[in-house]
Amino acid sequence: MIEEKFAWGSSFIHRLDPCVRIMSALVLSIPAALCDNIDIAGFYLCLALVLTAMARLEPSDVFQRLKPVFLFLVMIWILVPLTFKGEILYQYKWIKVSMPGVIVCTKITLKSFAILLIFTALIATMPIATLGNALHKLHVPDKMVFLLLMSYRYIAVIEDEYKRLLRAAKFRGFNPGTNLHSYKTFAYLAGMLFVRASLRAERVYKAMLCRGFNQKFHTLDVYVPNRLNSVFLTGAVLISVILVLLENF
Repeated sequence: MIEEKFAWGSSFIHRLDPCVRIMSALVLSIPAALCDNIDIAGFYLCLALVLTAMARLEPSDVFQRLKPVFLFLVMIWILVPLTFKGEILYQYKWIKVSMPGVIVCTKITLKSFAILLIFTALIATMPIATLGNALHKLHVPDKMVFLLLMSYRYIAVIEDEYKRLLRAAKFRGFNPGTNLHSYKTFAYLAGMLFVRASLRAERVYKAMLCRGFNQKFHTLDVYVPNRLNSVFLTGAVLISVILVLLENF
């Protein structure tokens, strides 16, 4: 099962109601994604860093969470400034770095880190079962909630199944390469993986019915309603509205 590094803690963020955290994350991240002002984007990043500090997350773990996005942004910084048209910031022979390209890359970088940190601080700090329960309370369609929870639970199981199939193929002399036989073998492995996943899903569903599954997932975490939840959500909405107004006026 996927490790929940940030889900257990005693910070102010961890004590907030999950529904409030989900709504606050959406209220802050959607305007951040649509932001086109580099200064406002920088403010969103500062706000995300404040939320991360309030959640008391380990910097090393947060950095590990940011690494995939960092590698993606490196590719953008390599390609976009060289291909974007506009004022030339730097030129060496045929290599031209455009100012608009650098500005676009800066905006993408600030917004990407801000959104990921916001979701890390507010969403990743709750167990997946609590997240599913909160989504259900927010009237997200049950099928989407079930898909999220079951995918989270069994994606590691499916990965182990794939590794067993691949290991069995190698025991029979399979040597992966760039030839037609390898492509056919991987296609057979994918097909067999889908068949086994379908059979396992059917067994799991029957087992859940035997244990009294009533189309709802429950959590043992209890969050007592208090004024802090309302204050936090109101603050998130006000900050988001103020930043949107500052950008447009």
